[in-house]
Order: sequence, then C-alpha cells, then structure tokens
Amino acid sequence: MRATATLLERRWTLATIYACASGAARFNEFRQSLPGVSPTTLSERLEQLEAARIVERHLVPGRPPHTEYVLTRHGEQLARAVAGLLEEGTRGG
Repeated sequence: MRATATLLERRWTLATIYACASGAARFNEFRQSLPGVSPTTLSERLEQLEAARIVERHLVPGRPPHTEYVLTRHGEQLARAVAGLLEEGTRGG
C-alpha cells in the first residue's frame, strides 16, 4: 500500500493513469496527452505503473511491432477514483 502511495505522489503518475483511462495506449499517445513530460520520465512512470500492477504492457505484433499499455482491474479502480477527484475539484467541492 505504501509503495503505491509513494508512486502516486510522483509527478506525472496520476496524469499518466488518467491518460491511459482516456484512451492513450501507445507511448506517443501518452506523449501527446501529457505535454511537458520528458520521454525518460514517461518511460519511468510506465515501468513503475507496470511494476505496481496498475498497467499491463502488451507487445502487439505487426509491421512494425509496437507496445500498448492498458489499465489492469486495479488500475481501472484507481482511474475512477482519480476521475472522481477531478470532477469534485471542478465543482468546487
């Protein structure tokens, strides 16, 4: 629990989860959804989220093959909580 909380405190983590929940799957889609994040930081966050079992990484065959990230069930629950906090914040609650 504490490790997940520490991860969530890091810059770009919640935004990365929200971007994934909003449809970003490929690395460049995350980059477009998160202006200002460096490729190194984004790569680190995705690796950390995968290690925490918040996202899963899938290799998609094709020409060229590519990697996609999807939320796990735990990640979907977390994304709903983040969305709820954002909604509450916009209502001034």
